[in-house]
Order: sequence, then C-alpha cells, then structure tokens
Amino acid sequence: MSNQEQNVLSGSFNLKKCILFAVAVLITLVLWNLPLDYYGIDGLTVIQRRVIAIFAFATILWITEAIPSWATSVSVIGIMLFTISDNAFKFMRDGFEKQELINHEDIMATFADPIIILFLGGFILAIAASKAGLDVLLARTLLKPFGNKSENVLLGFILITGVFSMFLSNTATAIMTLTFLTPVFKALPPEGKGRIALTLGIPVAANIGGMGTPIGTPPNAIALKYLNDVNGLNAGIGFGDWLLFMMPLTIVLLLIGWYLLKTFFPFKQKTIELHIEGKVQRNWRSVVVSVTFICTVLLWLLDKVTGIGANTVAMLPITVFAVTGVVTAKDLQNINWSVIWMVAGGFTLGLALNESGLAENVIQNITFDKWHPVVILLISGLVCYTLSNFISNTATAALLVPILAVVCKGMGNSLNAIGGGATILIGVAIAASAAMCLPISTPPNAIAHSTGLVDQKQMMKIGGAMGALTMIIGYVVIYLVAKMHII
Repeated sequence: MSNQEQNVLSGSFNLKKCILFAVAVLITLVLWNLPLDYYGIDGLTVIQRRVIAIFAFATILWITEAIPSWATSVSVIGIMLFTISDNAFKFMRDGFEKQELINHEDIMATFADPIIILFLGGFILAIAASKAGLDVLLARTLLKPFGNKSENVLLGFILITGVFSMFLSNTATAIMTLTFLTPVFKALPPEGKGRIALTLGIPVAANIGGMGTPIGTPPNAIALKYLNDVNGLNAGIGFGDWLLFMMPLTIVLLLIGWYLLKTFFPFKQKTIELHIEGKVQRNWRSVVVSVTFICTVLLWLLDKVTGIGANTVAMLPITVFAVTGVVTAKDLQNINWSVIWMVAGGFTLGLALNESGLAENVIQNITFDKWHPVVILLISGLVCYTLSNFISNTATAALLVPILAVVCKGMGNSLNAIGGGATILIGVAIAASAAMCLPISTPPNAIAHSTGLVDQKQMMKIGGAMGALTMIIGYVVIYLVAKMHII
C-alpha cells in the first residue's frame, strides 16, 4: 500500500493545504457578498459577481494546489451548476430571469466538448500503440540512423521524444523514453555529464515537442478551441494549419535544445551502445493499430481537404479499437482523466465568463482598445510563462485564454499590427510550453528530476535558456506567420 493510500485511510491531512483551502473559501465568500459598487465595474450583475468569486476560487486553488488541480475543476463545474445555472437551487435563482442564468446543459457539455474528444482520441492512440509495441518498434527503427556516437544518440533521443510528444501524452512519452535510457545510463561513466544531458533531454524534448500539434499539450487545444469559436475569433485553423507553422518551429527548437545540452553537459564517453528493451507484437492487432494510427494522422493532416475536422477524426481510433477489442474497458483506466477534468473545468470557466456577460463587461470598463497591441502580447506571454513555471500549464491556459479571447474579439482590427488575435492566443500556448525551469513546472520535468541524476540548479540552467529562446523565437515566428496571413 502506498504512503498516499495509508494517509487517506488513516485520515491524516496536510495542515498547510487545509489552511490554504480555508483561505480560498473565505476570499470566495467575501467576493460573493461584496456590494456590487465595490468592484468598480459599471453594469455588474449579481450573477457576474458570483462568476468573479468562482473565478477567484479556481485561481487560488490552482496556484496553491491546496487540492489537486483536477479536483478544483470538478468543484468549479459543480459550484456553477448549483449556484448560477438555470437548474441551480431554487433560492439561488429566485429573482433572476432565465436569460441571466447559465444553461445547465451547456455547463455539463463542457466535459463532452469536441476538444475533449480530440484528447481522448490521442490517449486511446497512445494506449493502443503501447500495447502493440509500436512505440518500441518506432524507437528502435528511428534511432538506428544516429549511430552510436554519444552526441548523436542524444540528438536521436531528443528528436524521437519530441515527435512522440506531438501525438502522444508528453508525460507518457517521458516515462517511455526514461525506460529506454535506463540501460544507456549503466554504460556511461558516473563522473561524466552525459547522464545529465540525456536525462534533461527528456523534459526539453517532451515540452517542446508538445507544441507541434493541437493534441501535443492541453494549452494548444484550449487555444485552438477559442481560435475557432464561431462566436469568437472564428479563425478556422485546422490540424494541418497548426502543423504547417508549428512543426518547423518545434524542430528548430529541438535542435537548439540538443546544442545547449551537449554544450552545458558534455559527454566524457564518446560512444554509446544502445539496447532498447521491449516486446513488439506481431499479430492482427498490431496491424490494426498501425493502419489506424497512419490513417488518423493522415486525416488530421488533410482535414481541410477531406472536410472532416480534427475532433471528428479523433473518433476513428476510439471506434476502431473499441470494436476490434484492441482497447478494452480495463485499458480505459489508463487514460489521464485528471487532464480531461482540468480542461473541462477551464472550458466551464470560459463559458461562465462569456455567457454571463462578465468578460465583455470587464473589457468595456478596462478599455483594452487603448492599449498598444504589443503591450498586450508581451504581458499575456510573460504572465502565462511565469504562472506556468509554478502551476499546471493547463490551469494557466484555462485561466488566461478565455479572457484573452474576449479581449481579442473586442479589439478587432486594432490587433492587425501584430497579425490579429491569433498571435496572442497561440503565443500563450507557446509560453505555456516554454515554462520548464523547475521540477514542478511540468510532469516531464518531475519525471526527470525523480531519477536523482539532475538537481534543480541544472534543470533551471537548461530550462531557463530554452524558455527564453522559445519565447523569443516562437513569438517572432507567430508574428511573421500571422502578418503573412498563413493563419
């Protein structure tokens, strides 16, 4: 039995987290009951005041992690249903017109949002690929061209981890890559820095690789949802469009990461013999997985040609693997449901901000249209980068993107100077992935740090350098792409 399970059974608790949770509740209650005039927002309604309180509740808990991030999202959805929906407790909706309240079906539908289905498709693909040994086969095949020179082996692992992270969970990819590297570590001298380079190559490649596709990391999917919202920016960016400009950027950043790693942490041993363990299934199921994987990726890339959106395409692997029995009911337990709940909670917050009219009301009172677009671009990116180093990048995107989407829509043509609102939202997604300074910044960072082979100072050294370069190069690329109307 794990320590966590023993703690739960024994009823033990973390006093600090209990206090932080109590503070969050107290602040929420104060905001919930403050007179409307105290907010300084013209036209503020009671429902909007409740949304502000719920938003503050989510922000405090996501930042402090007094309870798990996914639990915060669940609580946000529950609180909204019981207090500000058209199906809330009767005393909570007495005196309000139905149009002032949020449709309860819309709140519940955030858990079945098309972007959620896109994520489920990615998770199912990862599970099936792992069961069939497709990941092991690809790793063995793709690493062969890199030979056995230490620096080239590092490059191979970085590129493969990066590519895997574009289509699979970067957490799962980091775990898989670490498994492959275990025998390599044994072959390297303990006094050299090669182990450090290889270990830190995992989070660098996984974090950067996730930028490459809409399903690579949750912030990408959150940004894409609001970019394509027909009632919002309505940018019409497809899976293939995203790859068109993000894939080259990702590859360049992966190569930069390789150069920095081999420079900061040089190898003492010049060659490495690779022996990737793992069983590759050779039966009809592996054929089904391989064909389905290829068809899914091709349909994602050709979404503008076929007319089938990326979210719908994600149902292909889910359907095929369910019907053929490649993925069973037990396998569904391996899906990272906490991420699904996190994303759904963020969508619910965005729904409340928009449907209650709070976001539009705040934008009108702050007059963002008087701000220079570059200021908004830089501030949004820096805030996202800073927060993402300390809390979940999914939580950060869930907080910032809905607000920025309304800001971008409200500013309209005044954002043309930076290529439009898409530059800001995609920039936030880039900033979220660029945050990798600390072990707590991302799951791949935590996984690398858990090996005991790297310390926080070393992680901050490469994470800080890569974060700064990713922000600079990423924002320049997005600006140029937007100005050339590629997106």
